[in-house]
Amino acid sequence: MRILVLFDVHRPVAEGQKFTEQSLRTDEAKPTEADVLSCLRTLQHEVETLAVYDDAKSVFDRVDAFKPDVVFNLCETFFSDRAHEPNIPALLELLKVPYTGAGPDALMLCKDKALAKELLSFHRIRVARFVVSRRERPLRRLRRFSYPAFVKPIGEEASDGIALASLAKTEDEVLERARFLHDRFETDALIEEYVDGRELYLGVLGNKRLTVFPPREIFFGEAPALATVDGESPSAYAPNVPLALKDAPRFATAKAKWDEGYRKKWGIRNGPAGPLPAGVEKKLAEIARRVCRILHVRGLGRIDARLTAAGDIVVIEANPNPSLAKEDDFAQAAMQVGIGYEALIQKVLENALKS
Repeated sequence: MRILVLFDVHRPVAEGQKFTEQSLRTDEAKPTEADVLSCLRTLQHEVETLAVYDDAKSVFDRVDAFKPDVVFNLCETFFSDRAHEPNIPALLELLKVPYTGAGPDALMLCKDKALAKELLSFHRIRVARFVVSRRERPLRRLRRFSYPAFVKPIGEEASDGIALASLAKTEDEVLERARFLHDRFETDALIEEYVDGRELYLGVLGNKRLTVFPPREIFFGEAPALATVDGESPSAYAPNVPLALKDAPRFATAKAKWDEGYRKKWGIRNGPAGPLPAGVEKKLAEIARRVCRILHVRGLGRIDARLTAAGDIVVIEANPNPSLAKEDDFAQAAMQVGIGYEALIQKVLENALKS
């Protein structure tokens, strides 16, 4: 097939600039794009790349010139703004070209984490209780809220804006962290009850018939002291939190997910989920399918959930178009059921043609 690999960059791109697997991996720090490009060429597809920064016309022009059978859509931003992510597949639909992954509806619903939670709650999917502090009108009080609470940006991804100080034990700490997010990320803040439990990731592949891969789990070693707080100054937003956090609840900050040095230092790793109680894996798969259908996630997605000590499953969020890097959870979960990386990428392409 003729495939156009579409991805975003955070700077203007020189006309005619070429991207290779090596340049994507080293110069651009884009392992997913590098792995996908290498795999497509191994599969002997005819492949071109297009890096998008702030020029929508370049997409029109390249699609018109190359006439791809499929666009492999890896775009998450436009003009470095994640809010525009749904506009890329919307543009591709106007051009009537098939593309991989989620449509604009799923991306819009899932990017607003509060709206997604409201929809899931309506359909009786259990989520943590939550409120929203709006940047234009920050909350001044929380009424009848349970602590600890978890505070994160409402529309960021990849754990951006999540640090050790995201866990707040009092109303004052919650409101201070929310104000910090309003200022630093210029966004609304989602405040939800913290769910203590095992953090599980469920990869889902397909359009109408959905395959749920075996659950993956993030395993935490020893927690670092709050003094580091992922590079932020703790005194700015959590003056009353003690520095010793050896027994702190465990959750995935941005550094815990993506900083290999940090993960190694504190014994954090992802892998196949540990033993689960009888019937839980089946229940997780059923919930993952329901979440994808409710939020219109197609092609591929990842559902993040927590499993409490009492055996309750609480959905944290849905992630359309999760990372497809060869070593990341989605591809590794596919490997657990015998779907190698090349077969997985081919299935993603085939789903695009069926949508």
